[in-house]
Amino acid sequence: MQTKTLNLETISEAAELIKAGQLVAFPTETVYGLGADATNETAVKQVYLAKGRPSDNPLIVHIADVETVKKYAASLSSDALKLMDAFWPGPLTLIFKLKPNVLSPAVTGGLDTSAFRFPDNQATLALIKAAGVPMVGPSANTSGKPSPTTAEHVLHDLSGKIAAVVDDGPTRVGVESTVLDMSVETPTILRPGGVSKDEIEAVLAHPINDEQHHVGIKEVPKAPGMKYKHYAPNAQVYIVDQPNDWPAVARWINHHPQEIVGVMGTDDIINNIDWPENARVVSLGADVQSASHRLFDELREFDNHSEVKSIFTQAFETTGLGEAYMNRLNKSAGQSHFDQQMMENAD
Repeated sequence: MQTKTLNLETISEAAELIKAGQLVAFPTETVYGLGADATNETAVKQVYLAKGRPSDNPLIVHIADVETVKKYAASLSSDALKLMDAFWPGPLTLIFKLKPNVLSPAVTGGLDTSAFRFPDNQATLALIKAAGVPMVGPSANTSGKPSPTTAEHVLHDLSGKIAAVVDDGPTRVGVESTVLDMSVETPTILRPGGVSKDEIEAVLAHPINDEQHHVGIKEVPKAPGMKYKHYAPNAQVYIVDQPNDWPAVARWINHHPQEIVGVMGTDDIINNIDWPENARVVSLGADVQSASHRLFDELREFDNHSEVKSIFTQAFETTGLGEAYMNRLNKSAGQSHFDQQMMENAD
């Protein structure tokens, strides 16, 4: 299969592919998604095959109007309506209990709930409207790898496996949407993302939970990113927790001259250290916002250099967007940190 590259001017062609049961990657403000007709079970199953995604990992349904959610959700609370009004279109995914038998178990993972998102991207909203159906849309990458923030990333992973990608340039946010479970008594964040807990609570005027529940091996997750390894490049990622740890990182790299080592940090970190020649240093910009935007892109760039076996990456406080950034970074690193033992090996 040859994967076509389409754009806003050729949305009608992309829509015809979706209606024909084909897979089309699409842009959002967060990352690129892999689209298929959510009402076509055969097409949905092809998404899992193309990504190499576990079949018990439910898919987010992307819609272009609130009326579509009302068609599938058993009910919408006043809290849900407030959140839709405040954040849709935008990087907030809401989980609702479903009416009986309205979506295939291939979409829901066999649960009685489903996640819905109204993306803030004109090309994709035009695609959903032209296709006339809601679209499933997990990240358009090989399962477990860093999420794609450009069409080039999509083609790197899925060229020849999908019909087309709609190229709308780099995404704006760079990390996926917040997933909020509205099917429980107290709304609960299952995955932090582009909308913070504080922003949600400001709209609802009452507390919510943010437990980021991780499910067991036999349990079906309600949302992506709760069970399986995610966002990982080929190299081992290590999280550098404190700014004053970076000189020790440089010494560690210097003590391993046979290894090419990746370094990812903000400008104020990387510009104030004399890095060894075997360090490959990239900037995450000035702050957590730019770091979140660049994280997946830079992790993917290191995958293009097979000689890089370790990547040291800057941590941020887990507040606001930093919570989403650290959620992705911890999963990418498999919870590995530049720890005391590594510091001692640097001295």
